[in-house]
Amino acid sequence: MNFPDTLRYTKDHEWIRLEGDEAIIGITDFAQHELGDIVYVEIETAGQQLKAGDVFGTVEAVKTVSDLYLPVDGTVTEVNPNLNSNPELVNNDPYGEGWMAKVKLSNAADIESLMNAEAYQNLVS
Repeated sequence: MNFPDTLRYTKDHEWIRLEGDEAIIGITDFAQHELGDIVYVEIETAGQQLKAGDVFGTVEAVKTVSDLYLPVDGTVTEVNPNLNSNPELVNNDPYGEGWMAKVKLSNAADIESLMNAEAYQNLVS
């Protein structure tokens, strides 16, 4: 399993990477492995302001559908358009091309309350 040190993690298996006042969000390598082959990603919250813990979308695998939870307060500014035709990007490259949404943060300091790679790795092992 891959747990990049440059990311922060949630107990719900989302990762977040800060880029200025915007963050990129996706699901972890652990999560995609547990879900299996991802066949559909639905995120219809672009333009919406949400709170940490709010559902911002769903990911559908062959056997299950799982909610996606926003790790921090913010406004969803963009959804990865490549996931419409290639949802398997989440399986193949969860921390790169398989990102799910970009969010303009209400407070960038909120990221500090999330788990670092070591804490997340301890959670899932």
